[in-house]
Amino acid sequence: MTPSQRNYRPLDRQGLIKIRSLKAFTKRHISPKGRNGHIVAWHRGGGHPKAWRRLNFFTGIVEGLENDPHRSPWLARLFNPDLHKHGYIQASNKIQRGSLITNDPSTGCYISLINIPIGSLIHNLNSSILRAAGTCGHLIQKTITHGRVKLASGEQRYFSLNSLASIGRLSGENRKMTRLGKAGRKRWLGRRPKVRGVAINPVDHPHGGGEGRTSGGRPSVTPWGKPTKL
Repeated sequence: MTPSQRNYRPLDRQGLIKIRSLKAFTKRHISPKGRNGHIVAWHRGGGHPKAWRRLNFFTGIVEGLENDPHRSPWLARLFNPDLHKHGYIQASNKIQRGSLITNDPSTGCYISLINIPIGSLIHNLNSSILRAAGTCGHLIQKTITHGRVKLASGEQRYFSLNSLASIGRLSGENRKMTRLGKAGRKRWLGRRPKVRGVAINPVDHPHGGGEGRTSGGRPSVTPWGKPTKL
């Protein structure tokens, strides 16, 4: 048992299917690191190649759950027997293999707020809000034209009743409990090391340079010389 294995706490992936992703909804994604001889994107670089999966908020039967390297929750792979087509949606925590996703107000369906009952948990609001693993909003009130939603941060905001949202809480709520265990897994994710300013060369940071260990010799500043402890 090495230290990297001893401190490793992976995410449970037993419920995922191990098949090739849908080719029509997958494309190669190269994350721009901005490397042209100078560090223009700090602490980013390398990483394993990733494939981007496009969501289409389908209805149908859940064939299984898949992992998407660009998203924290799981994806549900659907098949519509009427249209004979496949699709992807973000999976809620109650969706399993064999679940049925319809246009009726039920877990996983993607409908407008006007058709969602008051008190329901929602996610993927307007395809841009409440999309992280384990998050959800709370529809607490509806007026003639707007609905009041309590977001995961506690903020309450009004949205048009024509806004689209999915019902339920997103899957992957235990992702925050994971532990990578070693620096190499961090590099696989495309994250480079973060070091102190006093350990960097003087051309890269105002605190760098000097003979031996130093404290910087000046109040704490950013790599661009702006004070950080005001």
